[in-house]
Amino acid sequence: MSHTDIKIANGIATETDTFQLKKQLGLYNGVTLIVGIIVGSGIFVSPKGVLQEAGSVGSSLLIWGLCGVICLVGALCYSELGTSILKSGGDYSYINEAFGDLPSFLYLWVAIVIIFPVGNAVTAITFSNYILQPVFTGCGPPNIAVSLLAASCITLLTLVNCVNVKWATRVQDIFTVTKIVALLVIIITGIAKICMGYVESFEKPFESSTSDPSRFALAFYSGLFSYSGWTYLNMVTEELKDPYRNLPRAIWISLPLITIIYLLTNVAYFAVMSPMEMLESDAVAVTFANRTLGVMSWIMPIFVAFSTFGGLNGAIFTSSRLFFVGARAGHLPGFLATINMKFMTPLPSLLFGCVMSLVYVCASDVYALITYGAFVESVFIAMSVAGLLYLRYTRPDMKRPIKVNIAFPVFFLIVCVFLLITPLASSPMSCFIGLVMIATGVPVYLVTVLWKKKPQRFLLAIEQFTIFVQKLFFAAREEMKED
Repeated sequence: MSHTDIKIANGIATETDTFQLKKQLGLYNGVTLIVGIIVGSGIFVSPKGVLQEAGSVGSSLLIWGLCGVICLVGALCYSELGTSILKSGGDYSYINEAFGDLPSFLYLWVAIVIIFPVGNAVTAITFSNYILQPVFTGCGPPNIAVSLLAASCITLLTLVNCVNVKWATRVQDIFTVTKIVALLVIIITGIAKICMGYVESFEKPFESSTSDPSRFALAFYSGLFSYSGWTYLNMVTEELKDPYRNLPRAIWISLPLITIIYLLTNVAYFAVMSPMEMLESDAVAVTFANRTLGVMSWIMPIFVAFSTFGGLNGAIFTSSRLFFVGARAGHLPGFLATINMKFMTPLPSLLFGCVMSLVYVCASDVYALITYGAFVESVFIAMSVAGLLYLRYTRPDMKRPIKVNIAFPVFFLIVCVFLLITPLASSPMSCFIGLVMIATGVPVYLVTVLWKKKPQRFLLAIEQFTIFVQKLFFAAREEMKED
């Protein structure tokens, strides 16, 4: 197809034939996407944080199980939202449907500025640190090597996602299997140790448990960090085959499986290490491997690197769909809502996300933003579930192929309120900065969205840039079809 086959309308080129992002994701792809994104570096390092705040082996195992239950309940609420509002974009689409433009734009703003690029940068840096660890024995890898490898990783995976959706899902499938194998190695080794009588950590499981609610909340945050990503399949609903069946099925398969694996992995850790030894370790899985795998201990950093690589691929895939949907709704520049007509991928959105992530790879202390981003993301997840209840009240006749029991969203919101309010006592500044991040989106919304009478010269410049980007990337606007 030549460029002459593209028609220009309102500054956006459209193809003469209707085309859309294709439904190429089946149930297996949905499961590997959820599992692949959730099982990142968290389970290999977070057990220390949970134990440190919970205070005992029994309490930490209880928190790991409860985190899985909370995420499953939340995911079931998202299955109702995802099948009632059959749009990609996840939280953005649900908040927009329930509460309108401004709240959804604020989510989009912090997702673009903080949540996704920071998450991608941290994941890529973690990948680099672990993959380089066997090379630089005795000393840590130099920062420049870590940054360059992290940037290369983000760029490579973006390229894969730009060229072919099936390539991206194949990468996700392969590395999901790899990380599950790594966890099975830990679990089987731990069970063998328990059978040999190594049960000292379990003799007084609840001794030294904390009774401080704020510490429990912080322990839950550490655990939930390892479960983060359970909402991401909802980002790509429009590309999921038979979403009415496959979305809830993928949730029911993935989250119970992950919860069981996480619990058994923690049991294995405690079979090999005492609580004190775990608290002294900066990388629990690596310490575990050094204790149990002998000359093969080098394999664990490689497994962790593979795990983060697969998680990064899934995050790049899903976040680009959020930018795409936001632009389609007029909340982002129009060129981000276009599809490459050769590869049928949202290429401009993928490249935009790549550039944003690379900016944070070059930042000096990207980890300082993780806490603020986690708080902000929790606020909008709670808002999405509140939107479910609001739509039940305001639009009772709305088509709901899946309708969860009202107790599920109520329970989930109570948990969210607890997790959002309790840390105010222990880390009020983190919460305050998170709210400031959200508030910075208000003036941006007023200028870019609400201000309709922009100067003609400005509109013309935007239009010309949009056409330039579309020609450069051979991209055209998607034509929507009603289901």
